Amino acid sequence: MMTLTRYIVGISLAAIALFSCSDGKSLQRYLVDKQDDDSFLKIDVAASLLQTDSNSLTQEEKDILATVKKINVVAYPIKDNNNEDYDVERKQLKEIIGQEKYKTLMKYGSNKKGATLKYLGEEDAIDELIVFASDDERGFALFRLLGDDMKPDQMIKLMNSIDKGDVDVSALKSIGELFEDM
Repeated sequence: MMTLTRYIVGISLAAIALFSCSDGKSLQRYLVDKQDDDSFLKIDVAASLLQTDSNSLTQEEKDILATVKKINVVAYPIKDNNNEDYDVERKQLKEIIGQEKYKTLMKYGSNKKGATLKYLGEEDAIDELIVFASDDERGFALFRLLGDDMKPDQMIKLMNSIDKGDVDVSALKSIGELFEDM
């Protein structure tokens, strides 16, 4: 009887472990897996680096920026006839961010060129904001902002501050230059 009990407990624990594991398709896992892949351009920036003395931010904009903790950027440029690899990587990323846990804020463009804005968390307290932009002639880029209780309306204000040049985004310039040179 003791052997049967141990056997049942062992099978139960194995089943729980098996069903509680995810399928391994997470954005974090994807980013980690691509760290050593030279086909990708990768940048990780602590949000504190964006808060410099040269920024002419209002207190509200500083408070908004304070909710952002880290920015991860991964870009895959199309070059040297790597279109097949581009298609594979783009499809894989679209599959990951297409999971139910990622909620769509905005989507625009077409199948060949466009961008998607997604998030994790609650609508009024976002923990992760994802921007995935792709262009079938130039490549794709994924921007991932990690933070605490970020709010969509505040993120739009922050984007406007970036557009006005109030926030120093020089740490991210190499991504823009990459796509300008193509």
